[in-house]
Amino acid sequence: MSTGLREKPWLLADIGGTNARFAIQQATGGAPEQQRVLACADHATLTEAVEAYLITTDGPRPKQAAMAIATPVTGDHVRMTNHHWSFSIEQTRRALHLAELHLLNDFTAQALAVPHLAAADKTPLGGDTPAPGCAIAVLGPGTGLGVSGLLPAADGWIPLQGEGGHVSFSPATDLEIELLRTLRQNHDHVSAERVVSGMGIANIHGALVQIHGQAGDSLSAPVIVERARQGDCELCLLTLRTFAGILGNVTGNLVLTLGARGGFYICGGIVPRLGALFDRDLFRQRFEAHGRFSDYLAPIPGTLVTAAQPALMGLARGFTPLHAR
Repeated sequence: MSTGLREKPWLLADIGGTNARFAIQQATGGAPEQQRVLACADHATLTEAVEAYLITTDGPRPKQAAMAIATPVTGDHVRMTNHHWSFSIEQTRRALHLAELHLLNDFTAQALAVPHLAAADKTPLGGDTPAPGCAIAVLGPGTGLGVSGLLPAADGWIPLQGEGGHVSFSPATDLEIELLRTLRQNHDHVSAERVVSGMGIANIHGALVQIHGQAGDSLSAPVIVERARQGDCELCLLTLRTFAGILGNVTGNLVLTLGARGGFYICGGIVPRLGALFDRDLFRQRFEAHGRFSDYLAPIPGTLVTAAQPALMGLARGFTPLHAR
């Protein structure tokens, strides 16, 4: 249900596979306020998580809500890809006593934030200047791999809603071919998300252990990163180098697909948290290494988004009901 008008306040939410981020927007174009992050695992349902947030807020209860969620939104029923929440949009609207509830893909919301990023919210990742009037690619590893983009229009930008994180993993080195062979032992379809995400870091490490014939327990992504930071695990360091290289290749593929000469933006929490452990030179090298189209990719600028809550920013600054289901 939509009136087409943006009455205030609005509830904003960014629902990922691990965390649910909430905020209140008091005025059109205003900044997200009263931000809070809740662990999805602490709440049985989305409705329960929303209510847990709302009881902590000041001011009138919102009657409108816009939520970005890490899963496809193709109808009334929504089932999250990397979490157990499953719900009806309409039933959730009624349960929360909302006049309007709009859902869109989480990386569509991230894309909506891109035109509004401040200089302090981004770090360059090589390339030259963006070509005017061209598409922009947006992607980023977190719990999963989010993918979107922005297409230029007469009155601004059109954000894409897609599931590019679930395209097939396309190995480009001998080691990556071995990774694919190993991962296929456990997965009928090895998607890009299986290697370029938090779970992907763990999957790469587990496969490398098997490829190198080493014994040992499987490690989680946080443990792999910490051991790499300490410098006492060569396989952990190789895991992160491999991750950076594959992310570069995936980014190049997306930029070529969209013709994104306007640049690419890497979002998600993983790359900023890796810091110096993220091999930017290798990433850029693999981004450009696309044979006859390497020269096409070489000048395209890249940006690492370091803003704390870009999806909430996108909902607050760029969202209209036309962007949602």
